[in-house]
Amino acid sequence: MWESISNSPIIDILDILIVAYLLYRLIVFIKDTRVIQMFVGLGLLLILSFLASSLGMIVVGRIIGTLQTVWVIAFIIIFQPELRSALANLGLRRGFGLFATEDEIPKEQEILAAVKRCAKRGLGALIVIEREVRLNNWIKKGVPLDAEITALTIESIFTVPGPLHDGAVIISQDKIAAAAVILPITEREELGYILGTRHRAAIGISEQSDAIVIVVSEETRAISLVHEGDIRRGLSLDDLSTELERVHRRKSGSGKKKSSDRKDHDKQAPENPPETSGETT
Repeated sequence: MWESISNSPIIDILDILIVAYLLYRLIVFIKDTRVIQMFVGLGLLLILSFLASSLGMIVVGRIIGTLQTVWVIAFIIIFQPELRSALANLGLRRGFGLFATEDEIPKEQEILAAVKRCAKRGLGALIVIEREVRLNNWIKKGVPLDAEITALTIESIFTVPGPLHDGAVIISQDKIAAAAVILPITEREELGYILGTRHRAAIGISEQSDAIVIVVSEETRAISLVHEGDIRRGLSLDDLSTELERVHRRKSGSGKKKSSDRKDHDKQAPENPPETSGETT
């Protein structure tokens, strides 16, 4: 019985699909990261090992063989943050990422309006939008709200000197799940010279999940979008809307509808009150 099942073409197809999926996840994992440099180095070692074996270079072959063994240990040590992030994403992803949804961002127009208002007033903002990877562990570390997503609510959260302005807002399941959330800082040391804590926290949570993070700089009022460790800075509101479309891989034609909807929302949204000289920025 088991022999007949093992020889079934269905098992062969399943075997190929599993391998293809694992290869796909590997490519996604190493794409645009420093991990690919390690694979290039391993490839060179394999080529040198083949040449040494073909030419009868015994000593060189043994040295390269030793390096190949050390490479596995070095890979685990050097890329421990990346491996931890990959395993966390796999374990926390709903349905293991096999049934990812293409739903639009909840109350996207309200979020865009909030970003516009915060940028106009010079309010630093950090908005995390949950996707497939659950952010429950981070939500528990903040102040639970379970509030409706509105531009005024988000703006009021980040208004200084409010008690919740310092930290991130996490949007989960069509609600503002929590505020004043302290996010993990990225371990990429080189970013400390060019980015502030708010932006490095945005990159940090995007490295440990598939969340979309929107940042408004308190100093420059610039808008940034962060996803999968990649940050796009200095965006206009239209640019931000386009980037959100790109991340969600929306079908052709929906972008135009969303853009027109946003314009209608901007017309209906009340203007910000004029800033006073005593306002903290």
